[in-house]
Amino acid sequence: MEIKKMKLGSEGLSVPMIGLGCMGMTGFEDGHMYGPADEQEAIATIHRSLELGGNFLDTADLYGPLKNEQLISKAIEGNRDKYIIATKFGWEIDDHDKVTWAINGKKEYVKKAVERSLKNLNTDYIDLYYLHRLDKSTPIEETVQAMGDLVKEGKVGYIGLSEVSSETVKRAHAVHPITAVQSEYSLFERTVEERGVLQTLQQLGIGFVAYSPLGRGFLSGNLRSIDDLPENDFRRAIPRFQAEHFYKNIELVKAIEAMAAAKNVTPSQLALAWIMSKGILPIPGTKRRKYVEENIAATRVALTEDDLLTIENIVPLGTDTGKPYDEFSMGLID
Repeated sequence: MEIKKMKLGSEGLSVPMIGLGCMGMTGFEDGHMYGPADEQEAIATIHRSLELGGNFLDTADLYGPLKNEQLISKAIEGNRDKYIIATKFGWEIDDHDKVTWAINGKKEYVKKAVERSLKNLNTDYIDLYYLHRLDKSTPIEETVQAMGDLVKEGKVGYIGLSEVSSETVKRAHAVHPITAVQSEYSLFERTVEERGVLQTLQQLGIGFVAYSPLGRGFLSGNLRSIDDLPENDFRRAIPRFQAEHFYKNIELVKAIEAMAAAKNVTPSQLALAWIMSKGILPIPGTKRRKYVEENIAATRVALTEDDLLTIENIVPLGTDTGKPYDEFSMGLID
């Protein structure tokens, strides 16, 4: 089965309409982001995705830290040219492979970070290289200039930014063409639309990549109570999952489920099809084959104008579903 391709930005990068977010495939220093992970199943998920035409993988040096890139290197071994790999840098990782929780966009760090990612991915080039968060103490021009140098050197194919404002995008794009911006985006999180970032990207011919397109699992329909989350799952600390928002959000999910059932698709597939209908690339994260199959099948869900209207009426733009991060992390969004 071939997934329809789309152009991501206007620099020449062509990708499948849906990607695979790999973050949950490895644990983290102090536990697991989304419950425990099984390395063999994760690798099998990456292979199954490729079989189905899903060859766009999204990772970051932060995940693990570094373990996620290392896992991907195992999965793609001998098949590097069949995959399009996006990774990110910016959360500073020290020489002992520990995250300092500072953001570093200085040009020396850009060079250091890319060499480490190339080594961990066991490759000599990265298809799409993102700045993970804006370093507010370093001019974006300096960071992007250094990233542009990596393109000239052939170490990176295209460059991107994550969670940035329109103003930052414009300044960055003036230094070196930006191919993609990645931010959280779903029926439950549309801040980039409210702030005009999406419009800026359209004007400049920059692609948009939506992470957490299923509202961090809400829109899968698999959550009914906060106790459905593993004990050390980081979502328990997020306002969106706190009692005052949680049960209101479940009501919205029920309405989406009813619509999905009427169309004979899953709630996840409906939520992903809605994103793809906007020309946006979703990268739902999963570490299991059955979900990668379900997600990729969403590329075949056709939505009419009426369907889109119905979805927008269930969760209108501006609906308060609770903040997507705790206060510290919210402060790091540009």
